[in-house]
Amino acid sequence: MKPQTITEKILSLHTEKPVYQSELAIVNVDGIMASDTTAPYAITAFKEMNGTKVWDSSKCALVIDHAAPAPTQQISNLHKMMRDFAKEQNIRLFDVGEGICHQLMVEHRFVKPSELFIGADSHTTTYGALNAFSTGVGSTDLAAVMLTGKIWLKVPKTIRIILNGTLQEGVSAKDVILFLTGKLGIEGATYQSIEFWGEIPEKMTLASRMVLANMTIEMGAKAGIVHPSGLQLDYDFTPTFPDEGADYIQTLEYDLSHLEPQISIPHSPDNVRNINEVIGKKIDFAFVGTCTNGRLEDLHIVANILKGKQINPNVRLLIVPASKQVFLDALKDGTIQVLTEAGATFGSSGCGPCVGAHAGVPGDGEVVISAANRNFKGRMGNPKSEVYLASPAIVAASALAGVITKETK
Repeated sequence: MKPQTITEKILSLHTEKPVYQSELAIVNVDGIMASDTTAPYAITAFKEMNGTKVWDSSKCALVIDHAAPAPTQQISNLHKMMRDFAKEQNIRLFDVGEGICHQLMVEHRFVKPSELFIGADSHTTTYGALNAFSTGVGSTDLAAVMLTGKIWLKVPKTIRIILNGTLQEGVSAKDVILFLTGKLGIEGATYQSIEFWGEIPEKMTLASRMVLANMTIEMGAKAGIVHPSGLQLDYDFTPTFPDEGADYIQTLEYDLSHLEPQISIPHSPDNVRNINEVIGKKIDFAFVGTCTNGRLEDLHIVANILKGKQINPNVRLLIVPASKQVFLDALKDGTIQVLTEAGATFGSSGCGPCVGAHAGVPGDGEVVISAANRNFKGRMGNPKSEVYLASPAIVAASALAGVITKETK
């Protein structure tokens, strides 16, 4: 058998024979997920396929997170549709406020290392942090998986990215992935997998690994998988390692010891600059949250910067924890109090502000600094605003200063 990449190995575990890049394969799926933006379409398609019973209710999850709580009558009825279908099929439903789908799938162990997971959301790539193969599909494709437990895939070619060195203080996984997105561009990895190797990812927490895997979709990648070396979980797992001599379409290697904080300027995630180029830019709105940077370690970073201080009176700071559990953990350790006293406002755990669906739409001409993953024109609900992407540390520091800054102390 020829040497295999992580992607080739995981997909081979889920089909009848070893598979390699560019081959078509029908694979068995370990789990699926859909949110309120995609589940109603998937449910409708499932019924149009004459589906009466999902293939395995224990492997299916529905999450109400994008427009939650429901802002309109129409959306509320779509949520009701999801609740009714979940009861009918005995599927786990994560309702309003429980959290963002990608955080919940990891927290509740719906996806584990070496598994193959399909989600009807582009940022399903996030679970590659667990050394799983996970990818997003459309609602109709998901409906077919709900019915059969299988999907066909073209085995992606793989880009290996080796990241060595030691990150400077104040530089985080978000800066790393913004740097790489700027290097590869939004189409630089289209329908390819990315494997993250090296000293830097090996030392990363699971939360930081999730940042890397999450934003591989901003380069067009089908999947982003972090090498399992150094991965620590609170349960036993079987990792998948690549073989020596596996075939990579390209290998990129960077020493990031001198990497400065990075920032993506309007209106594309790959429009990345060294932060020194935009220091002093006035901001109106600062946002920390999303499936990229709404985890406990992110809130800790923000709280450490804001403790005992007040955000600039001309800035509003919105924080949306990635899940109810993240919020509870931050409540127990005092983080929520620190952030509240500094002037932050909290939103219900979900995706609303990131996608411009709910609670947090900027005004005309306003400048937002966000710890999210996308800054396309109109992404946060207003095409007349500007969105800059940065790490939670930079967002917090800028909220204090009233302008974009890298002074986090």
